[in-house]
Amino acid sequence: MKALFLILNKTEKLNDVLEAYVKVGIKGATVVDSQGMGSALSESNLPMFGGFLRTVLDNNRPFNKVIFSVVKDEEVLNDAIAAVEDILGDMSKPGVGLMFVMPVDRVVGWTK
Repeated sequence: MKALFLILNKTEKLNDVLEAYVKVGIKGATVVDSQGMGSALSESNLPMFGGFLRTVLDNNRPFNKVIFSVVKDEEVLNDAIAAVEDILGDMSKPGVGLMFVMPVDRVVGWTK
């Protein structure tokens, strides 16, 4: 079992991603509103952070979504990753998002 995490900066693509998850066999995911550290610090009144980061982040999105799901099947996981890459394009470009996978050793409360 693996946990698939997607930090989605292009929030307008949320429904596309969730629909793709369903198509590849992911039956459930959690979506959380989030804010990156740089964006949060740019709102601070600390002159060292606020002014500098505000100029750097002016064109970036202040908020994003984190989508995570526990996936049992490796093929479903790979299909989901490929689908996200198809939807979002080159994820190495700034402002697109970040995706990562972590092992899950145990799940409590998951019904079959």
